[in-house]
Formats: sequence, C-alpha cells, structure tokens
Amino acid sequence: MKGQKVYNMKKQILCYQQNEKAFPKRLLDYKDMPEEIFVLGKLPEERIPIVAIVGARMCSPYGRHHAFTYAKLLAQHGVQVISGMALGIDGVAHEGALAGGGTTYGVLGCGVDICYPARNRKIYNQIIENGGIIAELSPGSPPRPHHFPMRNRIISAMADVVLVIEAKEKSGSLITADFAMEQGRTVLALPGRVNDELSKGCNRLISQGAGIAYSVETVLSELNMRYVVKKENQQKNEIGLATTKKLVYSCVDLTPKDLHSILEEVPGNVAEISKILLELQLEGKIFEPFKNYYVRADT
Repeated sequence: MKGQKVYNMKKQILCYQQNEKAFPKRLLDYKDMPEEIFVLGKLPEERIPIVAIVGARMCSPYGRHHAFTYAKLLAQHGVQVISGMALGIDGVAHEGALAGGGTTYGVLGCGVDICYPARNRKIYNQIIENGGIIAELSPGSPPRPHHFPMRNRIISAMADVVLVIEAKEKSGSLITADFAMEQGRTVLALPGRVNDELSKGCNRLISQGAGIAYSVETVLSELNMRYVVKKENQQKNEIGLATTKKLVYSCVDLTPKDLHSILEEVPGNVAEISKILLELQLEGKIFEPFKNYYVRADT
C-alpha cells in the first residue's frame, strides 16, 4: 500500500500524513488541519462530489425524513455523503446514503477503532464496508466534548456543500456551517417553521445568507449536476394501495398526525383504519414516533 502506513494490521487502520500523495487534497487548502489522519475503510474519492449532511441529535420526524431522503437521492446520483456519525440527523444521513447504494464517510471525535455512540454500531460497520471512518485522533483516543467541534472543521473542509437539516440556535451543526463559510464552502439549510426550536438554527443561517435547500435538485444544482427521476422510484411511489389504504396513506404527512385526525379525513371505523396503519408501518411506508401518532416515512 504505497503512500499508506498500516497503523493497526488487525483492524486495517491506515494512517495518511500530509506529505503523502494519498492525503486528502481538500484538507491541504486550509490552516489548522491535522498533520495526519487515520482511516478504517477508505477515503472519499477526490474527483467525486461530496455533500456533508449535519443536524440535530434530537431531531424531529420532519428532519429525519428529509435527512434520509436527501442522502439517499444524492447517493443515487453518485454523490458521496459525509457526516459525524452522531445520533439523530448524522446517523440518518449515513443510513440514507447506504440505502441509496452510495458511499458514506463518518468523521469521529475519537479514535477510528471506537464506535461512538455505541448505539450506531450497525451504521459504523456498514460505513467501513461502504466508505470509511475518519479521525485525526490516534486509535484508542476516547471521545471528549472538545474533540467534536474540532472534527467539524474536517467534515466541512472535505465537502463541496454543507447541508444543515435541523439545528437549534446553539448547535454543533452551526459550528460546522461556520467552518464551511470560513473555508468558502457552500452552505444550504432546510427551512422550518419559525416557532420550531429545531428550525431556529437553520432559519438563522438562511437569514445570514445560506442557501435554501428547497429540494434535492437545489443541492445537485450547487454541484452542477442534474436531477434525474428514476422510473423505479416512480413505480415505488405508486404503491398500489386499495382505495381506503391510499386515502389513509395520502393523509399522513411529514409532521405527526394522530389517529383521531385520520379518522376525520378517511371513512372507516377505528379497527379498520388501525389495521391499515399497521400494514403501512410493516411495509415501511409510515412510522409511529409516539403512540397513535403517525408520520410518513421515506418512500
């Protein structure tokens, strides 16, 4: 492996140093970048567009839906997705990219041999197989609070576009956005309701000049790429539901809707509608964030 140092043969942790050809060129453009980085898996392809998707750990169903959908569609268009593997938006973005058959990269605030948070072990293993885990800290380094703002500068520097999905007014995602702006990267934010705490950070970014992420087409446009509607997705959206089932599905939105509200919109009794809602959940069309409230899942 020319230009690469195997740091840990058992786990195949690679070490790349600044003076090596394989070191990410994107990181060489800025000051205060690590002199070496450690990788489990592989590094992103330099010539292929990269989008960072970041956001709140305690995200809403609205944010979860869009993080997954944007990441999945970007991956289907050949875009690499990078994030911080945190709970919430970060983890969902990695899942979306994997669901889209793409490559995704997680930048950690600890050693690459430590899965943090531990709840994301499945995602961690999948990223190693379909992308890479990256860190500037040496293997074995534990996660510390001050490590995470540091890693954000690497996420933004490696991306062509930084997409913020949901963020409170004081959020680590805004640190990533600030780094991106300083680095001359494009920052896009998903708009939200003005009275929603999780949208205040995004709305503030937009007021400060960030682009508005109306759709995946907006993100692709920033990369000089064209959005292509895939026939298989169109067919999948036509899920062939029976009339009542279609009505139930159509009235479920991206914000949670309770069973009583659904019954007011769709003819039928509680038992019948509840059965249809369960079927839609088992099919992955909707999910139940809390009891008797339903929200549309990615389709």
